[in-house]
Amino acid sequence: MDENSIIQKFYESLEAKGYQGKIVSAKYIPELQKAIKSLHEKKLIDPNFYEEYRYYFEFKPKANFEEIKSLFIITVPQPQYKIIFHWNKKEVPLIIPPTYLYSKAVIDSNLEVLAKILNPYGFNVEFALVPQKTLAVRVGLAQYGRNNITYVPNMGSFHRPSTYYSDFPFDEDSWQELQVMDLCKDCDACRRNCPTGAIPTDRFLLRVEKCLTFHNEHPANVPFPDWIDPAWHNCLVGCMRCQNVCPANKKVLKWIETGPSFSEDETKMLVSGKAMDELPEETRKKIEQHDLENYLYVYPRNLGVILKRF
Repeated sequence: MDENSIIQKFYESLEAKGYQGKIVSAKYIPELQKAIKSLHEKKLIDPNFYEEYRYYFEFKPKANFEEIKSLFIITVPQPQYKIIFHWNKKEVPLIIPPTYLYSKAVIDSNLEVLAKILNPYGFNVEFALVPQKTLAVRVGLAQYGRNNITYVPNMGSFHRPSTYYSDFPFDEDSWQELQVMDLCKDCDACRRNCPTGAIPTDRFLLRVEKCLTFHNEHPANVPFPDWIDPAWHNCLVGCMRCQNVCPANKKVLKWIETGPSFSEDETKMLVSGKAMDELPEETRKKIEQHDLENYLYVYPRNLGVILKRF
């Protein structure tokens, strides 16, 4: 078995698809765990946010093979998606930012690529739930922006990273200090365009408790904080305020794929909070085809607030 040929096949496969990626030794997994733990202990992470994502921050490496020896991280370019709702005889186009849709499809596709490379040589691969952004920056695949979002050359922030455990032995050392884009040194466009003040001037770490994205990823029974102005909402879920003005996104900002269009009757049903099995077949098909089901729970809340403007 020639380890170099496996590595070469990995990078050639990514290049052919327009993806980017890195391989890193599993010996750095404790570093990922320690980094999040340190921020939590220093009380730099909002406790409510930490508790909600504890399963992610306190990840425990586990795979259905004997020993995890390496991590394969792959990032896939992904656009914004435009969804059109009809309301009061008007079209209401709303954006879903990159990274929200088609997660399972991306993971399954990447697993298939990796399996074709690794399995013939007796190596295994499984999806890994780890802090993706931190890992991507640590291995030099991405750099942080001032908004704490990761940026990749030629993709900007329009990319979806995912990581995979393997028993493939890999000892090359590509671990590095966390990097911030050079563009950010003399630019604070994202901070100035953030309506909630989530991007601070006194530290690099985002104040996630002020981030609009954090607050609009909750179900309908969780009210928005009183301090959030309804006019700040700009996406069906998530927020594009900081990414829209980032110079690193200049080449990709107009990359918008058109999603489904929902009639006024369909929009009313979505705002009312109807479950999938309560929706007409035609509506269900639209939702399934465009991978919108995972965020069905936020529509009554987020969509309801935005439609009040119309």
